[in-house]
Amino acid sequence: MALLYSNGVSAADIHNPSAWERITSYLVRDPLIFLYTIVLGTLSLLSSLWDRDGQIQHRFARLWAWLILKTTGCSLTVIGAEHLHGSRACVYASNHASALDIPVLYHALPFQFRIMAKRELFRIPFMGWHLQRSGQIPIDRENARSSLRSLRQASEAIERGMPLLVFPEGGRSANGRVQPFLGGAFFVAIRSGAPVVPMAIVGSFEAVPMNSFVIKPRPVTLVVGEPIPVEQFTAREMDRLAAIAQKAVEDLYYPRAEVSDPRAEPVLPAKPGVEG
Repeated sequence: MALLYSNGVSAADIHNPSAWERITSYLVRDPLIFLYTIVLGTLSLLSSLWDRDGQIQHRFARLWAWLILKTTGCSLTVIGAEHLHGSRACVYASNHASALDIPVLYHALPFQFRIMAKRELFRIPFMGWHLQRSGQIPIDRENARSSLRSLRQASEAIERGMPLLVFPEGGRSANGRVQPFLGGAFFVAIRSGAPVVPMAIVGSFEAVPMNSFVIKPRPVTLVVGEPIPVEQFTAREMDRLAAIAQKAVEDLYYPRAEVSDPRAEPVLPAKPGVEG
C-alpha cells in the first residue's frame, strides 16, 4: 500500500518542487550552502587549535545554521522552548528525516551540545575532521566494543555537564515517518541519570527530503516535549525507555505533520491459508 499523507498526497509527490524551486536550488541556494559550509567549517577547524571548550566552534555552527535557514527560505518556530535546559545536561532525542535537521537544531538550541553521529561520517574528509575536532561522539553499530566505548564517552560528557543530542532512529527517514528507536542512546541516559527530552522536527522532510538537493521553502517547527525522568530504569531496560521516548516524539510529531500517523491505520487481517 502506498504511503499517503494527511492531505491524500502520496509520499512520491509530497516534495514535488516547481521548476522555479529547482532552478533556484541548483543555481543559488545549494552553491551558497556549500560556500557557507566550506568557509565557516574551515574557520571552525582553525579555531579548534585554541578553542578548548568548543564555544567558538559552536558559535560558528550557529552562524552556519542561521545562514542555511535564511538561504533555504525555511522559517523556524520553536514550541515548548521552556523544556530546553541549557544549565542541565539532558539527552535530547529527535526524529531525523532531512539534512535540514542539523541546522534547525543548532539554530534552535541556545546552548552548546554534543552529537552522537555514525562513525562513517567521521571518515569523510573535512566533515570528519570537523566532527572530531569539535568533540562530537562517533558510534559504530557494527562493532560492539567500539560502540560500548562511544556510549561510555557520551556518558562521561553528560556527567561533565554537556548536553547530548541523538537521533535514535539511526539515520534519516526515507518517507517522513518516525522509524523505530534504537536503545544505545537511552543506555547513556540511564547510566548518566540524565533525563530524556523528546523533540519533533516537523516540515523539514517536505522541505528537503533524503537524497535531494532541491529545496522547497516552507515553515519548519521544532516541538520540544516534557523531560522523561530515567531514575526508575535500569540499563537492561534501555529498550523500554526507547519505546517510551519514541511514543513521546510521535505524539509531538504526527498531529502537526503532513504524513499520516501509522498508529491510527487499521491493521489488515492476515490472509487465510490455503487448505491442501
